Amino acid sequence: MGETVVCLRETERGLKPHFVLVHGIGGGGWCWYKIRCLMENSGYRVSCVDLRSAGIDQTHADSLRSFDDYNKPLMDFMSALPDNEQGVPDLSEYGDVYELGFGLGPDQPPTSALVKKEYQRKIIYHLSPHEDSTLAAMLLRPGPIKAIQNARFVAVADEDHNVDKVPRIYIRTMYDRVVKPEQQAAMIKRWPPSDVYVLDSDHSPFFSTPFLLFGLLVKAVASFGFGLNHL
Repeated sequence: MGETVVCLRETERGLKPHFVLVHGIGGGGWCWYKIRCLMENSGYRVSCVDLRSAGIDQTHADSLRSFDDYNKPLMDFMSALPDNEQGVPDLSEYGDVYELGFGLGPDQPPTSALVKKEYQRKIIYHLSPHEDSTLAAMLLRPGPIKAIQNARFVAVADEDHNVDKVPRIYIRTMYDRVVKPEQQAAMIKRWPPSDVYVLDSDHSPFFSTPFLLFGLLVKAVASFGFGLNHL
């Protein structure tokens, strides 16, 4: 859930941006297959990263204890690039929708979670093609919620504003049942991006509205050169 797109600008004349696409909890690099095809057919360079315990990475989600561990593949990827390229949603209204893992023991808080198959289409993919929600049901893996809950980010009010040196845009998914519109509005208010776009999409616009999402990403690159998209 909650996908992130990092766009890195090429500094050499004539080269198009390099898009680094990062999945959300439970997903993997595979979820971007439509967007990757659209971008590569348009001449962009694209990399789809698997975070630890996701996609083809064989780490078990219950073994991850920190956000840094979960995020390490992305940090390793970014640090290896050439110099010129340098929260768990509240689904309580749906009842008991998670399969939980207890890597620290049954008497401890859960360490991983995955939306049960019978609820995945209803909550995550209700506007997406059936073949895509079927693919996701085959590939989704438990997400390391303990590691993600330990993530800490610099607040905008803090003295260190390095986090705002990279322009950001936010794409609101208006029919999202995971991060609801009012929750997205609160995130935008707390950490205002450079611009806000809107999609009539479910939580997974890379499936439900891939052409529109692709268009907004290219528009953002044209406006800012590089950016960070969709929290």
